[in-house]
Amino acid sequence: MGGRSSTASGKTTVDVAITGVTGAGKSSLVNALRDLSDFDDKSAETDVIEGTKEPTAYPHPNFPDVIIWDLPGIGTPDFKAKVYLESVNYSQYDFFIIVASDRFTVYDTQLSRAVQQMKKPFYFVWSKMDIAITNEKLNPDFNEEATLQKIRKYCLDNLVEAGIASPLSQVYLVSSLYREKYDFHLLQRILEDEIEALRRRLLKPAVLPDSEKERDDKSTKPSAGNRALSICLPKVFKVGLAKLRDALLQRNLDEVSEEIRQELDKLQNVKLDIAITGVSGAGKSSLVNALRGMTDYEEGAAEVGITQTTMECHAYPHPLFPKVTLWDLPGIGTPEFKPKDYLEKVCFSQYDFFMIVTSERFTENDVLLAHEIMKMKKKFYFVRSKMDVSIAAESRKPNFNMESSMQKIRTYCCDNLTKVGESNPRVFLISRRDLNMFDFPDLQEALENDLDDLKRQALILALPVFSRRILEKKKAAMEALIWKFALVSCALGAVPVPGLSAVCDLGLLVGGLILFYKVFGLDEESLRRVAKVVGKDYQVLKSAIKKSPMSSKITPKLVGSLLTRSLFYATLSVIEVALYFVPVLGSLAGGVSSFVTVFFMLKSFLKDIVEDADNVRAKAAEP
Repeated sequence: MGGRSSTASGKTTVDVAITGVTGAGKSSLVNALRDLSDFDDKSAETDVIEGTKEPTAYPHPNFPDVIIWDLPGIGTPDFKAKVYLESVNYSQYDFFIIVASDRFTVYDTQLSRAVQQMKKPFYFVWSKMDIAITNEKLNPDFNEEATLQKIRKYCLDNLVEAGIASPLSQVYLVSSLYREKYDFHLLQRILEDEIEALRRRLLKPAVLPDSEKERDDKSTKPSAGNRALSICLPKVFKVGLAKLRDALLQRNLDEVSEEIRQELDKLQNVKLDIAITGVSGAGKSSLVNALRGMTDYEEGAAEVGITQTTMECHAYPHPLFPKVTLWDLPGIGTPEFKPKDYLEKVCFSQYDFFMIVTSERFTENDVLLAHEIMKMKKKFYFVRSKMDVSIAAESRKPNFNMESSMQKIRTYCCDNLTKVGESNPRVFLISRRDLNMFDFPDLQEALENDLDDLKRQALILALPVFSRRILEKKKAAMEALIWKFALVSCALGAVPVPGLSAVCDLGLLVGGLILFYKVFGLDEESLRRVAKVVGKDYQVLKSAIKKSPMSSKITPKLVGSLLTRSLFYATLSVIEVALYFVPVLGSLAGGVSSFVTVFFMLKSFLKDIVEDADNVRAKAAEP
């Protein structure tokens, strides 16, 4: 550690250690206690990646014989928990401030117990309160005082559970950015009182200034009350026909029709289980809600909170595609889910693929999760969450460059995954607050590429329409289904449509159109959900739908009227094209004209749906 300040005859400095999990805000607290910003000269270096690599000494502004030590964070690959205390010479410090944010972890238990065993004093600081309160304000029932009390009680309960004696006067809620709020000034005042007592007790009298030699050796303790998303071109039509022709090379028309019907059924029933895992407090539950197109506080959403909320594996079916299930797993590394028991407790082997979610820093628990998934030969994606928070913090730097900051974070994560043994690490930087920013579109594409056809389709259909890129993917997925819907509706179960020459299954077509609405988020339920997410009135979003009827209006009668408009396309030239590609279409119950009519009806309807979905997306994005 270097340069401990002591002499053979006794200590000449009081050494205060700022410790805790990596990324909790220790260096920012060091600066706050020294009355410095994070960017002043001689301030402790802060960063969006792991910055403190060794214990670093900083002088206290008011006491030249007091050193504030910024210790590396516990639980990283460089500072594993089992060797941390020795690596940082834990026993050499006189007073400790254990800094945590988001969740109380097994590391906090380890650190506080070690201090207590040494019979030394410590404070427990819950940092980043500004972020916690901002997030909680999204809750319709938000009450700031109740929120502060909830966090304080959570900390105290966990300290008591860890066996810490009389923790009531040791918990402080702070924001290093907004020091005038919460408990920072109380912490600062009480700490200085504690330091004065330690100086008088630990330092030789000759070291103290003359004015202090005659003071009584009294330590002041804080009171318990001070906690305070041109109709079909001929090329597209020919592509569908070509696929149908290829399918008929080995099987007859009835067999192909039945096979397609079964495929359509499978598409709506294929199971996809996605596990969201990672350290506690990284934003897993919020990511689950974002992937389901929900707010954090509506009915059926995964519970989020400023303290630990996920205490068991929760299955959250997609609200419109219930066979797609997102599993919100408890965070690893809390007292209830210790690393050695975690994999068995959460049934780690049952999921299709994983997202390891982290924020702030790469930890040894992230290493454990990555190792176990690789051993199962399954896919995982490393998701670095809360990028909006990180970029906001970085933007305060005078030389801030967003691309450089993002690259620094990405390189940090990739380097750590490479050390784990991942030869081609995939890291995605995301913000739950705006999925169109950062890497979420790339994450979605990676997921698609790694899934089989049916599960890939299920994923695309289920994703919320947050960008034009997703909108185009959904459009392509639906275009690939149109010829299949048209064939099946004109074959098995087809009946004459009253007033038309077409023969088709109206019920199947009604179901198909409703599926279009759900896929593009234009059904009433989805519109209301989006309105909540973006904070806009439902009627405002509804007003952006100009061409499509509302989903509740999709009836056999409406489908019949849409087919009437499409009869225009069942011309001799179009029918000749269809029969050229697939002669067997002439044997359909309603003939090739029915197939052409249904195909163009669906294609026209899809065009309108896509246009309306894009209008809704744009309206939702308006400030």
